Amino acid sequence: MLAGLDGLRAEQEEFYRSLHEHPELSHQEHRTAAAVADGLRRAGYDVREGVGGTGVVGVLGNGDGPSVLLRADMDALPVREATGLPYASTATSGEVPVMHACGHDVHVACLLGAARLLAGARDAWRGRLVALFQPAEEAGDGARGMVDDGLAAIVPGVDVALAQHVMPFPAGLVGTHAGPVLSAADSMRITVHGRGAHGSMPQAAVDPVVLAAMIVVRLQTVVAREVPPTETAVLTVGSIQAGTKSNVIPDSAQLLLNLRTYGDATRETMLAAIRRIVTAECQASGSPREPEFELFDRYPLTDNDAATTQRVAAAFAGYFADRATVVPQQSASEDFSDIPRALGVPYTYWCIGGADPEAYRRAEEAGRVAQDIPVNHSAAFAPVLQPTLTTGTEALVVAALAWLAR
Repeated sequence: MLAGLDGLRAEQEEFYRSLHEHPELSHQEHRTAAAVADGLRRAGYDVREGVGGTGVVGVLGNGDGPSVLLRADMDALPVREATGLPYASTATSGEVPVMHACGHDVHVACLLGAARLLAGARDAWRGRLVALFQPAEEAGDGARGMVDDGLAAIVPGVDVALAQHVMPFPAGLVGTHAGPVLSAADSMRITVHGRGAHGSMPQAAVDPVVLAAMIVVRLQTVVAREVPPTETAVLTVGSIQAGTKSNVIPDSAQLLLNLRTYGDATRETMLAAIRRIVTAECQASGSPREPEFELFDRYPLTDNDAATTQRVAAAFAGYFADRATVVPQQSASEDFSDIPRALGVPYTYWCIGGADPEAYRRAEEAGRVAQDIPVNHSAAFAPVLQPTLTTGTEALVVAALAWLAR
């Protein structure tokens, strides 16, 4: 089956360049979705468009057998590209620059390539392949949008769901991880209230700037003192906004927080601790009103099923040999798991490398990987075309055939 990749490679690379040059923000993936739908139809898939907004689902039945769902995300980020590539994006959405800074263009090109290869070699497998192209992963609501739009009725009877992500590892590597692999994420907006006054008359005020500062300091103890040392967690205060002038004490302050956790118990412990600390600091400062809490941009934990991961890892080891590896937990977050969770099926989510192997080797020898290898969401993030596209396409085919092969 993968012998057909040689004849597909030039077209796949051109398709990828076009995706990279024409990125689209979350919920705006109209051009990408149309290109995907056209490619699936030409390969013989039954295609549903507009699922959850701009989502595309292609279904190819091929006799009795298991049903495997392969997923790719399509959206880009509000980042101004600084890769210097000849096919770099100059796209904007209004005044906002847009770039595929997270590799979703790689995911789309690989899945469409894998879907075409499987469609062209139907004598080698039996069952049903579902190729799902998801919008709005970066917004955290694309998977839920497809689920809420009746995905379970569109693809009943799925047995397993599989997905992958390109990461700043050497291109050519494929890495699996059983259990929690990507963190759950929660963003929180906190508004604390004071009493405004002239900057020269602080005795008349309840200063929300000082209150916010005390909250920031105290929040540093949540991970250090309330999360067990054996657990991994992150709490970041990414923004404080208060006041408009140096001699005016404002009425309120707003803090934006981000949490990353790998278990529901730790997640709930941290959320409860934040509310407790903020409320107590407001009381200590004499705040005239209770603080306000708003959770947004929430991502589920990506917790790979052990048996499914073992099956995929064994298939990868058989095909990729020493290029198949185990990756550590990643602190990034994803909404993919909302789909298999809603369908009630096991899943696994693996990583492929996208960094130039020689550049990575030099950086590793110099102890400068963090400094010299651009990571996802960086304006300089640019996976090398090959072997990234070939490896990602091979990985999807090999993983699917772990269930579908005759």
